[in-house]
Amino acid sequence: MRIFSIFMAALLLSGCGLKTMMKKVEELNLDVNPDPLVLKGDQVGIDITGKFPPKYFAKKAAIEATPVLVWEGGEMAFPSQSYQGEDYAGNATVVSWEGGKAIGYDGTVNYEPAMDDEARLELRITGTMKGKTEVFPAIVLGQGVMATQNLVQRIKDEQFVIAGDNWQYTLAKEQPAVVNYSYNSSFVKSVEKRDDDWKALGELIALAADADSIRITGIRTESYASPEGEISLNQDLAIDRANSANEAVVKVLEAEGLALDAPAIQSIPKGEDWAGFKAKMRASNIPDQDLILRVLEMYTDKSKREEEIKNIAKTYKEIEKTILPELRRSQVAVSYDEDGYTDEELMDYAMSNPARLNVEELLHAATLFEDDNDKLTVYQTATSQFSDDYRGHNNAGVVLMALGRANQAKDAFNAAKSLAPNNGAVLTNLGAVARQDGDLETADAMYSKASGGAELSYNKGVLAIALGDYDRAISSMGSNNTANMALAKLLNDDANGAMTVLDNSGDDSGVADYLRAICAARLKDNAGVVKYRQQATDKDRGLRAKANVDLEFRNHR
Repeated sequence: MRIFSIFMAALLLSGCGLKTMMKKVEELNLDVNPDPLVLKGDQVGIDITGKFPPKYFAKKAAIEATPVLVWEGGEMAFPSQSYQGEDYAGNATVVSWEGGKAIGYDGTVNYEPAMDDEARLELRITGTMKGKTEVFPAIVLGQGVMATQNLVQRIKDEQFVIAGDNWQYTLAKEQPAVVNYSYNSSFVKSVEKRDDDWKALGELIALAADADSIRITGIRTESYASPEGEISLNQDLAIDRANSANEAVVKVLEAEGLALDAPAIQSIPKGEDWAGFKAKMRASNIPDQDLILRVLEMYTDKSKREEEIKNIAKTYKEIEKTILPELRRSQVAVSYDEDGYTDEELMDYAMSNPARLNVEELLHAATLFEDDNDKLTVYQTATSQFSDDYRGHNNAGVVLMALGRANQAKDAFNAAKSLAPNNGAVLTNLGAVARQDGDLETADAMYSKASGGAELSYNKGVLAIALGDYDRAISSMGSNNTANMALAKLLNDDANGAMTVLDNSGDDSGVADYLRAICAARLKDNAGVVKYRQQATDKDRGLRAKANVDLEFRNHR
């Protein structure tokens, strides 16, 4: 828009004064850009161009011009700029009497909400000539500030991150048992089968025979010999012990009508257990154990070490009694798959008997509910039963945000942060809360510490809108068709792209329709402006006052 206003004054050489310069202001051909002014980040910028024509600026005159945003109850001045004639004694920019000079001005001020829409931009000028100063009448250059960027505060569509659970419907488990043997024997004694670990093994197999939820999948047995015997004999003995232990387990399976294919039964003979011997020696009360171990470690030959053990006459009897018997063993592990609770059972127990569930089951159960209040109940139960697990606190915070309880959500996220200070999900969520609170510095700090992820990237894009970096906002938000993506495109002068995003978003909220109305205004679609603005204000009465004065609709009153 062509603005006929006075940014500089000039005095004709032939005796004309400052008032004459004011009368010829149209000769400066001043343009203000943008018009209206626009909020970007936390700044409002202005650019003014024009030209002092030849024989316009008096040689002994000077002016100081200051653009000012004025609103009811306040004002904010842009930096001043000064010009002077050829013969004026000063340090301002000199304007040639014969040639004139191009006018170029740019400046910024910090944004204040009161500047929006109903403010006005005026130019205030002070002229000086021959020792006299005159204040020119203020001249209106344009309307107020178009703060469409601030819609980001109304569009709170940050993506919050649920911390995942490790729940699995089917869990692979193992049931251990140990079989001890007599010296040089691989026979499984009946007394071994009366031990608690063997009884537990039998109970598991019996349960697998009766319950579809438990399935035996394999047997793995590692067997050892004590190191005092002949090496070759001990190697064969370990093999025999592995086989005998597996055969004993197979008999229990067969008694319950169960069977395993041969590849599922593994025998792993380990031979002489020197590592076990050393560990048990260190754990024992045998005198001079360090000396004994040092002597034995001097010999790499197994036969020589065995000989040295027997040469320790004083202690060999005690070693033979307390150490060696525990090394003559098979370590059995029966592997099985166990199905967990069904979804229906998880949901039932989560509400009626949550103490029956572990943390993974509780966290997964929460995801099965559709109602956010039910989800919150389960997550809060998780925070009570497993207070040292950050996930319950974090996930409760996410649901609280969905329920519009931001202050409680922030408390929950902070509780999670106290347990997991560097967790990416928690930091992302705290950053999103800070951005929605208008605390952009904290939001940026949280996002900078968080690890990557789609939610983090999107949220950084929303923050970039508030910071006035619209290209980065669009890049960060990726392919998301959301109101904030539409806002970013709109602010980046792509009204068509913004409308396409809104069409694909499925968002029929009041603020989405308000964005559609702005797109229509920029695309000069009068019918669209009327339609969408009415829909927006019908859905969200909080938009009515804004719609009535919004400079986006200045040509559609």
